[in-house]
Amino acid sequence: MENSQAGAEPGEQDWFGVISDCWWLGAESAMVIPLRLTRLALGGKSACAEARLMVSEKIEAHGDLARALAGGEMGSGAKAITGGVVSHYLGYVRGNRIRLTQDLLG
Repeated sequence: MENSQAGAEPGEQDWFGVISDCWWLGAESAMVIPLRLTRLALGGKSACAEARLMVSEKIEAHGDLARALAGGEMGSGAKAITGGVVSHYLGYVRGNRIRLTQDLLG
């Protein structure tokens, strides 16, 4: 399911790899959104925990990305930075899809 260039160092992906990661980010997001909304709609402690986790992950992801960009860790050039940003968020979204699916399946 993962793109063949996943785990590549910033700047090592070609544009096809960046586009592939963009596609996977959209696909994984499309799976995570209904899983999360279902959990939130059911209410209770699980919904509260999910809401807190969702907000804290977004703050962490944005903070980590800002530090990486400011520190030049994404490399330079449009391809390296675009690939680095998409790959960064794909890791978070994919992790949530795996976690939420496993929770659903028990």
